[in-house]
Amino acid sequence: MAKRHEPVVHNAGMFGRMTETKADPITTEVIRHALNSAANQMKRALIRTSFSPIIYEVLDFAVAIYDKEVRLLSQAPSLPMFMGTLSFCINEAVKANGGPETLNPGDALIYNWPFGTGSHPQDMVIIMPVFLNDEELIGYTAIKGHWLDIGAKDPYCTDTTDVFQEGVIFPGVKIYKEGVLNEDIFRMIMANTRVPQMVRGDLDAQITGCRVGVKSLLEVVERFGLETYRAAVDDMFDHGERIVRSYFEKIPDGRYVGKGEMDNNGVTKDRIPFEIALEVKGSDVVLDFSGVPDEQVGPTNSPLPTTISASRVAITMLAGYGEAPHEGHFRALKVITRPGSMFDPLPPAPSFIYGWPGLQAIEVIYNAVANALPKAVPAQSGGCICSIVAWGQREETREPWADGTPLPTGQGAWDGGDGGTMLHIAESATRFTPAEVWEQRNPWIVEQLALASDSVGPGKWRGGPGLNLDIRMTEDTLITTVFERSLNAPWGLLGGKEARPNNCYAQMPDGEVHSIAKSTHFHMPKDSVLQMKTGGGGGYGDPSERPIASVQRDVEDGYMTEAYARKHYPHAFA
Repeated sequence: MAKRHEPVVHNAGMFGRMTETKADPITTEVIRHALNSAANQMKRALIRTSFSPIIYEVLDFAVAIYDKEVRLLSQAPSLPMFMGTLSFCINEAVKANGGPETLNPGDALIYNWPFGTGSHPQDMVIIMPVFLNDEELIGYTAIKGHWLDIGAKDPYCTDTTDVFQEGVIFPGVKIYKEGVLNEDIFRMIMANTRVPQMVRGDLDAQITGCRVGVKSLLEVVERFGLETYRAAVDDMFDHGERIVRSYFEKIPDGRYVGKGEMDNNGVTKDRIPFEIALEVKGSDVVLDFSGVPDEQVGPTNSPLPTTISASRVAITMLAGYGEAPHEGHFRALKVITRPGSMFDPLPPAPSFIYGWPGLQAIEVIYNAVANALPKAVPAQSGGCICSIVAWGQREETREPWADGTPLPTGQGAWDGGDGGTMLHIAESATRFTPAEVWEQRNPWIVEQLALASDSVGPGKWRGGPGLNLDIRMTEDTLITTVFERSLNAPWGLLGGKEARPNNCYAQMPDGEVHSIAKSTHFHMPKDSVLQMKTGGGGGYGDPSERPIASVQRDVEDGYMTEAYARKHYPHAFA
């Protein structure tokens, strides 16, 4: 085990072949798509059977299939940030349970230890082993989904100071044994949540999804035979590795440094600047996190699985050529971390808002790539998923309720196009809950839901707009908000200008307004209004080069007011 503060090198992808046999390339493609289809069947089963909007509307989950070496075979489009964490979850949960030899057909493990999942305890993982003919272990299916509450001091927290305040831990225990529910573990789960009906429904949905994945993987293996399947998987991984390496061969060898900053750690108010170095040598890539600050007293710590996942997402988004990710795409990458740092904290460090430094890491990695090839990356996005979680008891029935969602931001412009609207790299397949669902399920009225005029970063290519969302509370509500980068505007590239940063406000019934960009257990009384303003994307290129017709169209479409356009594009009004 590495000592605290001593840098450690991690391979982001596993090497090695299961067989020396080469598969027919057409067969390999058929198997690759069959594996992706299997993961998508898991996703559909989860969505159709889940109870919480955060699962079936927001898609705050990841589903994946792995081989017995815990190499990623396929993942359905959902939450990219979870992409690189499930392998850690499987390895740690199986090890905690006593190793693969303790597993049997029909078993299901439940696991949420943050330093093995990379997440807060609310991101619960269900893992099922896959046995061929009920005898030979050939892989695993896994689903990681956000439960609305699992016994933390609040359903969502920005101010925890150790991991034990953040939720009940299930360290790789069997929730199902050979297909039979473990009633003792189940009763513990139900006793440690404020919303047991939702949690029970989502647990059952995850079990259903994993079972669908087991059945679907077995169908692929039985159709083609184990030897052909393994040969095709090895060839698939090798091909993915070549794709990624071909991209990085185009970047000049060197060390490139990207810079970022967190607003604060949730407990103290100090800003947290940090740097990540990108080292390129031929087609080998190293992301060096060893120079980041020490782990924080507040929960803005990113456990190792999420740090490596953020690195994987950044690399595959750049170099994966749009292919569904698998283990081969990660092999060119190494990640250096420093145990005891913000990007590799050690127990019992708090990590409830682990994802926000991870999200920033992706943008900082792109900032580093821009130092080498500015045309290879976009300007910065809004840089946050701008999450809210609300809860309370209904006035008439005293029934507990809870809901939550991330919110999209504008994307940065790039060399050849304006920034995208209402997306985020790390949550590119997720959604936010429709206003109609919110108003039907929660004591809310949505008063405004609109693209934010004047939030875009000006440039030859403008950034995408952010969002304005106002919600009026019809009953007393408690709320936690996590809006990072409220103090730093999204940066532009090659002369492009900054965009609007993120922020969140609470307007009280008497008109008083509070800034609550990062706040826990904030009381929103009846008739107060939560005002959410997500950031736009940075611009790309000199604004003076933007065609006059494009500026005029932006004004007509409401992306910017005439006053904003006159300020940043005076040539369009000469």
